Amino acid sequence: MRVFVAMTIPDDVQSQLAVQQFLMPIPRKVDREQFHITLCFMDEMRDEALEALHEGLSRLRMPPFNLSLAGFGVFGKAKPNSVWAAVVPSEQLSRLQAKVEHQAREAGAVVPARRFVPHITLGRFPAMRPEDAARLELAVLRGAGFRAGPWLAEEMVLYQSTLRPEGPRHDVLARYALTG
Repeated sequence: MRVFVAMTIPDDVQSQLAVQQFLMPIPRKVDREQFHITLCFMDEMRDEALEALHEGLSRLRMPPFNLSLAGFGVFGKAKPNSVWAAVVPSEQLSRLQAKVEHQAREAGAVVPARRFVPHITLGRFPAMRPEDAARLELAVLRGAGFRAGPWLAEEMVLYQSTLRPEGPRHDVLARYALTG
């Protein structure tokens, strides 16, 4: 089972992001219901590892904290393949991400070693033609002043990710309130 742990996005921020998506030349937009901040992605997990992850996440303690957004970015600089809204750096978010990743590794998950870049994906797409990439880059630069939030992050969610031709579907497996 493909799973990941993420922070949810409030409806008002989802609405603001949907407007920004409309204003950008994004060839394949992510549905607003799929907006999230990934804390840790685990490719395939066996049932026993998933149960151990659930138990570890259930024990995790951290108080709620504020999150906000500022600007946009792209992955795949030379050949953009996704565009995203940037999450303002937060010590609490970084700490939570490290704790979640630790729990995932303890449960036996294979977690890709990569730097944590907190973001909300707005669109994913195959490599673009240079002129389309230039238009997207310009839209990202024009959106540098975009701000949303703050909002209080009060929970994280364990999702199952199912790949489909029209894009991945994310189903909630469990919710974990931030407390402590």
